[in-house]
Order: sequence, then C-alpha cells, then structure tokens
Amino acid sequence: MTTQGGPVTVREAVPEDAEEVTRVLLASRAAALPYLPRVHSDADTLAWITHVLLPGSRVWVAEGPAGEILGFAALDGAELDQLYLRPDTLRRGVGTRLLDHVKASSAGELSLYTFQRNTGARAFYERHGFTAVAYDDGSRNEEREPDVRYRWTAAG
Repeated sequence: MTTQGGPVTVREAVPEDAEEVTRVLLASRAAALPYLPRVHSDADTLAWITHVLLPGSRVWVAEGPAGEILGFAALDGAELDQLYLRPDTLRRGVGTRLLDHVKASSAGELSLYTFQRNTGARAFYERHGFTAVAYDDGSRNEEREPDVRYRWTAAG
C-alpha cells in the first residue's frame, strides 16, 4: 500500500514511538470526536501510552515513507483496544492496513468498542466484517458517551 508520498509499512511499536503515537491519538480524537469531553491532559495521555499501552498491549504503527507514524492499533488479548489515524491519512487505506494486520495477528476473533455517534468508525468496522453485538449507555467509559460493542470472527 502507498500513500501519495510513497509506501506504507506496518511495524511493532517501540517505546520511542510514544510521543508520536500520542500526537496521532490526540489529533484523531479532536478531528473525529469533537463532542467528547477531554477527561485527560495531553501529559496524562502521553504517560498512559508510555507506561500502560505500549508495554501492556501489542501495538503496531503504520509508517509513511519518511518514517512518520500515520496511525496505530493496539490489541489487548482479543480486544482491539485502539485504532487511530492521523486525520490527513483517512480514506487512504492506512486503517485497513492496520486492521488487516491486527486480524492476522489475532486468534481469529476480535471485539472492540466505539462510540455510537462515531458513524465513520462504525461504517469502517462494518465494512470490514464486524457486527454490532451490544449497545451501552456510556456508564462503562470515562467519557460517559453511549457506545457499541462490535465482534469479528475469521469464520464470518
């Protein structure tokens, strides 16, 4: 897969990626989810990525031709815990590339949560074979935003 600037590769994240991964997450959430309350500071988000997400999950980054991080995905057991893209890389195949990598690295099934109002993410996951299996009122997440649980299996 390539972007306008050249090939995109997927690799495992390393601790040195923490700041760039944080920038991707913050930019993505600001662009796609402007209605969400900010429940953590940028510094707290960086600390969480550095000390919790990267060491505690399987995390991959999609890298552009100059080594810039275009997006990332995190797998925690059978849970797709995070998948965020830089806003300027949407609809260029980067998310599909990351999701395909996560699927291939899974045990043949994945689940995830996304916010009910995040229609772009919901359409993306549904295009890639995920099925909505539960709807929640938001009491399970920090933002108190209603969400939906999706499930995917390799068997279909």
